[in-house]
Amino acid sequence: MARTPSNMLPLGVTAPDFNLPDTVAGNTFSLNDLKGDHATVIMFICNHCPFVKHVNPEIVALAHDYEGKGVSFIAISSNDAVNYPDDAPDLMKINASDEGFNFPYLYDESQEVAKAYDAACTPDFYIFNSDLKLSYRGQLDDSRPGNGIPLSGKDMRDALTAILNNTRVNENQKPSIGCNIKWKA
Repeated sequence: MARTPSNMLPLGVTAPDFNLPDTVAGNTFSLNDLKGDHATVIMFICNHCPFVKHVNPEIVALAHDYEGKGVSFIAISSNDAVNYPDDAPDLMKINASDEGFNFPYLYDESQEVAKAYDAACTPDFYIFNSDLKLSYRGQLDDSRPGNGIPLSGKDMRDALTAILNNTRVNENQKPSIGCNIKWKA
């Protein structure tokens, strides 16, 4: 299992806009369509990566816990679905249903959105404030497949709590670790 770390986009940058199809609803959404009033969580994930499968229950719990608090969650898959057919859009829709996603699961076929965010792995997490300025990027928490540490979402929960309380987000942020994004040749 490859262990690729996040590239750690610089804090304070503005979230790149996008227009991507939602594999669940069938609509195309822009960042402005989906952004939260207080915070926007953008997650680069996929269907087949064991690191993503490991964190799916906690990202679903996070999205439920922050529902109604002005925080939106957006999942994006940028993997090459031709060479990695498990990540195809029709299977993304099934995976979203099976996992209980209550957020859009967008498909970045061109991979331009992943490049704009400098995403490197799945999962790769970004939290933007109400002005769409990057406040957090990195790991969900210290749990990894097989390391025995239970999922808690601590790192992201701490960042979201700080944003919602208008306090400073801790800038000591650890990169996420996961499978590399499956880039097209």
